[in-house]
Amino acid sequence: MEMNSLERVVAAMQHKDLDRVPVYPLINSISRLYTGADYATWSRDVDVCTESILKATDDIGVDVICSIQDLSVEAADWGQKVLFPDNEAAHPDNHDRLIKDIDEYKNIEPVNPRKTERMSKHIQLCSNLVKARGKDMPVVAFVFAPLGVLSMLRGQADMFMDCYDDPDAMHPALNAITETLCEYVKALAESGVHAVMFDTLFASQSIMSKSMWEELEGPYIKRLSDCTRENGAMVMLHNCGKGTYFDAQMGYMDPAAISFLYPPDDCKDFADTKAKYGDKTLLIGAVTPAWVMSATHEAILEECRDEIYAMAEGGGFLLATGCEYPSNGSIENAKAMVEAAHTFGRYKPGNILIKDEVLA
Repeated sequence: MEMNSLERVVAAMQHKDLDRVPVYPLINSISRLYTGADYATWSRDVDVCTESILKATDDIGVDVICSIQDLSVEAADWGQKVLFPDNEAAHPDNHDRLIKDIDEYKNIEPVNPRKTERMSKHIQLCSNLVKARGKDMPVVAFVFAPLGVLSMLRGQADMFMDCYDDPDAMHPALNAITETLCEYVKALAESGVHAVMFDTLFASQSIMSKSMWEELEGPYIKRLSDCTRENGAMVMLHNCGKGTYFDAQMGYMDPAAISFLYPPDDCKDFADTKAKYGDKTLLIGAVTPAWVMSATHEAILEECRDEIYAMAEGGGFLLATGCEYPSNGSIENAKAMVEAAHTFGRYKPGNILIKDEVLA
């Protein structure tokens, strides 16, 4: 039984019989190498970005397309000054944040993502990708969650201080951002994407407490998750922090899949993560991107094998990097991850891994 990528990922989510483990190193920015585009052009030219992603997808042989470009897409459309370097991701100008004082949160109002510069282009990018590959491959739109967008407008250090000094002052801006993102999600769903993946950056022990995250982002991400499903797309989340709050996020979002780098706060390792959450959501991860940049071919195969053996038994697992594949990384190392899925991720009926037919 050989499946196409869409069939394979859907079956993995539903714990139905699979041919092999689906695989997706988050290869977006490295795709620019296939067209010779610099990072700035790749980020702003929809046609170049589309062509780059499609060529990388086909050559590397991944099972998913995710539309992540950079974490400034949404913030730019409120007027945040964004820098576009040639060799690294676009990012806010740290010396010129849109929200310069705690009293300015109230000035943030909803915008129309269908008409603003960067979100409208991202909608078009998703539409292009769906038309090109959506019949055979899942296309996932990437959206920064409300608290993340706000951090781009304010700056993380200042926003953290505001979280302690006067968190109530932040809610008008979070509400306006969420209202905008709801309209954004509607437009992305209309483009035909199969899912929207929200980056809930702050929902982990490495950044803030669970109770603080629940107070500041929980109700807003629930609104967005409900809006996503109401408009016909699945909800996914990405969080590459240490000690991610799977339980809290699942309560607010009920995600079909979770992309992660480290075990969640209530699990000791990946096997424990599988035992606790593997029947509740699709686990996506969790190869370390920085490590894979310089690892040998053999080391990549061994690491991927170990993660497959820890989390793929019975289905419910997609092999991936735990965050975006390094923008200046090796294409061959990404292909090694795909090779590992084909080698160590094959199933017998009942999603039983064929361990006895591969190198131990």
